Amino acid sequence: MGVTVESASSVFVDPQAYAETDRFLAACAFLRREAPVAWVEHEDYRPFWALTRHADIVGVLRDSELFRSSPRITLMPKKFESARTSLATSLIEMDGPQHTVYRRIVADWFTPRAMRKLEHDVTVLAKHFVDRMAGLDGECDFVRDVARMFPLQVILSMLGFPEEDHETLLRLTQQSFGYLDEDLQRSAEPADLTRAITDMADYLVEAARSRRERPTDDLASAIANATVDGRLLTIEEIATYYRLLVTAGHDTTTSSIAGGLQALVEFPEQRELLRSRPDLLAAGADEIIRWVTPTKEFMRTATRDCTIAGVRINAGESLYLSYYSGNRDEDVFDSPDRFDVQRRPNRHLAFGHGVHHCLGAPLARMEIRAILAELLPRLTHIETAGEAPLSATTFVNGLKKLPIRYQFAR
Repeated sequence: MGVTVESASSVFVDPQAYAETDRFLAACAFLRREAPVAWVEHEDYRPFWALTRHADIVGVLRDSELFRSSPRITLMPKKFESARTSLATSLIEMDGPQHTVYRRIVADWFTPRAMRKLEHDVTVLAKHFVDRMAGLDGECDFVRDVARMFPLQVILSMLGFPEEDHETLLRLTQQSFGYLDEDLQRSAEPADLTRAITDMADYLVEAARSRRERPTDDLASAIANATVDGRLLTIEEIATYYRLLVTAGHDTTTSSIAGGLQALVEFPEQRELLRSRPDLLAAGADEIIRWVTPTKEFMRTATRDCTIAGVRINAGESLYLSYYSGNRDEDVFDSPDRFDVQRRPNRHLAFGHGVHHCLGAPLARMEIRAILAELLPRLTHIETAGEAPLSATTFVNGLKKLPIRYQFAR
């Protein structure tokens, strides 16, 4: 039996499909050709429209009045939807003036000027992790030993959270984002997802109270003492803001760094280009982000009847925006299945688009450039040394491990 729209669109509601890149992307390519706006029904999920073309996704993201972020921001099985992901409404669930006001609270911390001030510290930390690799006798799990902890330390240092708590926050992030993956979840029970979220919330509420009472010069203090419409944020709003920065500030970058190195191992000619031409690091970082697309989707809800690509969407219906598919769209990217560190322009969707474009995009790009700038000139050989499985999750996914063997120049 050949591929059908129903069989192709089933990948979106199959967590395991997100861990099988070739199958997932083949289904997306079929849908872009045959049914770019496809209705998806599955007993475990509430139904939705799946959008797979870049142009249609951008069109939705540009119109935050017609397509709202809440109440359904990401794809979740019905049984997990009752688990609250935050104490208060999160920035990614907001639209309109509310989103603008709350986004402004941290905007100055992610400007080009702020990134220039941070660059030295990020470079020093990148060298620290590459030096750590040099001391591991030519073999390591790159995810565990570098990709996870490097961006985590950057964002938690910005927040001012103590280093002894970093592992705890890493584990809680994995349990929250990886609740569908048997290696990352506490268990397959919704109650354990709720407990993981609650444990992180308890930590962040205490941090919020501490920064409100004893502010310092870190990002956590700036949030804790910010005002909106003349009032201080509530403790719950502060903790929710912290949670967004802790999770989004490292998990997606971890996936990009690990997936990027895997691509550079698989395509040595591209690795050599970056090694010999440091001027390509900026373009290379963006190509890595497009190639990996760690955030696989977001969702929107139509506020009124409309039409997308000739398909009628009714008010109240949900739209699944496949960033992963959009980033392989043949109408936008020349040879989209080719990893090309010289790709320009690179209009990828990995950071979203429009008013919800990721605030941390400049930081993620800088971290990827920093680790590659430190690592690639020192490598004389690198190869994979075992399986590198992807997490089976429908929202943010990436490599769970990347065993490698390597040699450094002496």
